[in-house]
Amino acid sequence: MPTALLKVKDGMTKVLNGALIIAVLLLVLDVVWGVFTRHILNEQAKWTEELARFLLVWVSMLGGAVAFGTKGHLGVDYFVGKFDPEVRKLMAVVSNLVVLFFAVSIFIIGGWQVVRDALVVEQTTPALGWKMGHVYLAVPIAGVFMVIYTLENLIEVILAKPEAE
Repeated sequence: MPTALLKVKDGMTKVLNGALIIAVLLLVLDVVWGVFTRHILNEQAKWTEELARFLLVWVSMLGGAVAFGTKGHLGVDYFVGKFDPEVRKLMAVVSNLVVLFFAVSIFIIGGWQVVRDALVVEQTTPALGWKMGHVYLAVPIAGVFMVIYTLENLIEVILAKPEAE
């Protein structure tokens, strides 16, 4: 893999990790404030539950993309490990192509359609008054990162030298 591409991927992953750290910190602070207002002030701040839900969506989507990009996602490769090295390589290419198809069709195209539709009907959140299209942006943004990481994985698999048994 070319060094420049690896630096771009590492930089992108660091930026995503930084955004995730901030989002998780905000999520924790939001939940703590919600609990404090519910139990100490006897009336929960109305916006805390909604914000926590939206932050959890963003953390889940972007965290999934980062886990995929750093190969930290769950994978069962016991049976694939039993195959011939060329078959393993073919399986890796096919699985990456399947992920690429779903990331583009569901996350990017479908996600963007949901964002667009929510913005067109001017759907807003009840407590915060945010446009739901902005909340739904987590889906296509995560899809873009998954596509980038999948293409990187495909290049890595295709350029890899055959494994010795």
